[in-house]
Amino acid sequence: MTQIVETAPSNTRWQEHTLIAGVSLAHFVSHFYMVLVPPLLVFIREDYQVSYTELGLALTLFALVSTIFQTPVGFFVDRTGARRNLIVGLILGGAAVIAAGLVDSYWFFLGMFALLGLANTVYHPADYSMLAHHVAPERIGQAFSVHTFAGLLGTAVAPPVLLILHAYVGWRGAFVAAGILGFIGAAILMLQRDPPGHHAAKPKADAKPAGWSLLLSAPILLNLLAYTLFAVCMGGLNTYLVPALNVLHQIPLPTGNLALTALLFASAGGVLLGGVVLGYTHSHVVVAAASLSVVAVAVALVGMADLGAVAVIALLSISGLSIGVMSPSRDMIVRDVTPPGSFGAVFGFVTNGFTVAGMVSPLLFGIFMDHGHPAWIFITVAIASLACIVATVAAGRYKIAR
Repeated sequence: MTQIVETAPSNTRWQEHTLIAGVSLAHFVSHFYMVLVPPLLVFIREDYQVSYTELGLALTLFALVSTIFQTPVGFFVDRTGARRNLIVGLILGGAAVIAAGLVDSYWFFLGMFALLGLANTVYHPADYSMLAHHVAPERIGQAFSVHTFAGLLGTAVAPPVLLILHAYVGWRGAFVAAGILGFIGAAILMLQRDPPGHHAAKPKADAKPAGWSLLLSAPILLNLLAYTLFAVCMGGLNTYLVPALNVLHQIPLPTGNLALTALLFASAGGVLLGGVVLGYTHSHVVVAAASLSVVAVAVALVGMADLGAVAVIALLSISGLSIGVMSPSRDMIVRDVTPPGSFGAVFGFVTNGFTVAGMVSPLLFGIFMDHGHPAWIFITVAIASLACIVATVAAGRYKIAR
């Protein structure tokens, strides 16, 4: 009997760790797929003999389909189970990427990116639902941080990995290799089992699954706004940082890419640090607001002053670190206003902010670059950071009893 009492918690903790690892791998894959085109854009464009705008249509379709279907998929996840939907999403996404690499047709390529957008709808609702239901409350903040870190890591490693693959097997071979990654993630999730239910955040007997009345309530809409503004910050910097630094401060492109790399890896490291911070404080709003304030100041300095390449890289690294630190607190603020049993729908809804920003920010910042105003990119990111503080503080005023 003594042995059972001692090993059961150990087994539960191990299952919890494997669940976090599996969900985080799925998040890694989803972010890896989001940046398939940018590092290979020149090669794909030359192969199909299309314009940048025509090739950019693939990314627009990806974001549009994700935005339209992610909330309905969130409802579906809450009703049918997160794990099976996550497995299907990984398989569907992997198949779409492989097919896009194998079939020599521009129009088919566009269709596969629309299908990839549909597969993308499952990740955020299913990931957050699995973590929120099966990770013990005292460790949920750290679980969110590891999950977000894995996604950022996927974004950071995708460009060099894809370029290395292209050097050996071309962009089509790189797509096929990337697609296989989705099937590997699905296989791992198939072999896992959820931790015992006594750690799950079960809904109360009278609780009902999320409906549109919940999604359109003030705290959820404020969180949607905060996610959108946050994504504008990240999207603007990730997409146009290198050319903007080159035009604004005459920073060479290789040095600009170094600055972007520093920003991305600092963001990933900051997420882990943010998880540690959550172990010492429950003031999620304070952590998020302080982090975003640092981002606003650092990015504004880059846009308004010519400080030299070293200082620019340092400031962008600080920005990335701060963005990372606030991410787990941002997720906890959403969890605090979400009734048990509705995590899939709510997280599916608020993370639409990522795809909305993905459609708007490239066009907005592209206009800034086309009209010779690269400084406006940094100023806009700073303003968006300050606006995100307002939305986050307002959303943090709400909390449901558990």
